[in-house]
Amino acid sequence: MITFLLADNQDITRAGLRAYIADTFGEAGCRTLEVANKKALIEALTTHRDSTVAILDYALFDLASVEELLNLGRRFPEVAWLLCSNELSDALIRRLSAEHHVGMILKDCTADEIRAALRHTVQGDRFLCHRIADFLLTVHRQPDTHEALTATETEILRLIARGLSVKEIASERISSTHTIITHKKNIFRKLGVNNVYEATKYALRAGLVEMVEYYI
Repeated sequence: MITFLLADNQDITRAGLRAYIADTFGEAGCRTLEVANKKALIEALTTHRDSTVAILDYALFDLASVEELLNLGRRFPEVAWLLCSNELSDALIRRLSAEHHVGMILKDCTADEIRAALRHTVQGDRFLCHRIADFLLTVHRQPDTHEALTATETEILRLIARGLSVKEIASERISSTHTIITHKKNIFRKLGVNNVYEATKYALRAGLVEMVEYYI
């Protein structure tokens, strides 16, 4: 019996993954459990160690750093890991490329690629979707000062620097306030800042927002 742990805070993603898992392995051949936070994930991993696949959206989950994710991998070596996200930064992909027990796919991959990722991960083989694999094969370019941020996080940082509130950013991006708050926490963590003022200073220094935009 294969156990899939879905560590993703988006309802539509969990529903989609459940459907793909059932379609690929049959409902009788696996069980799918959902975990809402890091504590619940650790409890589930402690209970279900063998024949377990953890599918995680790192960008929207409450892990403090990539090292915390890797520590979980070392703590539960029997578990296979598959990151499923559209918010994997270039720096994160490069960092995880050295970890052979962590597969990576994007949420907008084709159905065939998602099914292939599930099958390979269950078999103990690492799977990288073709876009991530192509990225890793390209020549490494010089990192930008804000390369640690994803495209979405960079845009949200711009909006923060322009003085928009979480509610206003959520409205502009047609997203939930919960998602924006999660992105904001990730931005602050990655940049090593503690408040909006420090984040705005960073955005100005990095050229992500012009002074004229800041004062409007």
